[in-house]
Amino acid sequence: MPSFRAPLLIGITLVGSICHAADERQPVALPLVTKDRVQLNLAGAELVLSAAKQKAAAMGWKMNLAVVDDGGHLLAFARMDGARPASATTAMTKAVSAATFRQETGPLPPNGEPDLLLNLSLQHASATSGGKITSLKGGVPIVIDGQVVGAIGIGGGTGEQDAEAAKAGVQALIAELAKAK
Repeated sequence: MPSFRAPLLIGITLVGSICHAADERQPVALPLVTKDRVQLNLAGAELVLSAAKQKAAAMGWKMNLAVVDDGGHLLAFARMDGARPASATTAMTKAVSAATFRQETGPLPPNGEPDLLLNLSLQHASATSGGKITSLKGGVPIVIDGQVVGAIGIGGGTGEQDAEAAKAGVQALIAELAKAK
C-alpha cells in the first residue's frame, strides 16, 4: 500500500509556511475611526425645531415636532399648545424613518403610483419593529455636505402640512450654515 503521509505533510507544511509569510506582511493601515465628520448637535436641532414651529404657528397649525440625529436618536422635541398628544409618537417615528432610511417619508414608491400592498406591508413592518418605520408624510432628512446628519419628523397636520413645516426647519439650518461660511 502506498503511503500518503509524506505528500500530506509536505502540503500542510507548505500551507503553513504561506500562512506564516502572510502574517509577517505589514498590515494595511485602515482608519479605525471616522474623523472630521459632520454631526448635528443640540443647537442645530433646536434651530431646526424653532424654525419649523414658527412656520407651523404662522400657518395656524398645532403640531408635534421631533429632531433626531443620523442614527434616529432624539435630540429635541416640542408639542405645540393644542397639538394632539397621539401625534407625538407619529412625529418621532417619522423623524427616525427619515434619518435611518436617508430619505423623506411618504407613500412608496415615492415618485409613482401608490402601491397599497407595499404600503400595508410597510405599516405591518412598522408595527413589528416597535414603531420605527412609517410611510406617512412629514419626515425630512437633514442633509449637510451630502451627508444625512439627522432628520425632523412632524405630526399633527396633513402629511403635506407636516412635510412643509419640516422642510422650513431644515432650510433654516442650511441658511444659517451658509451665513457662517
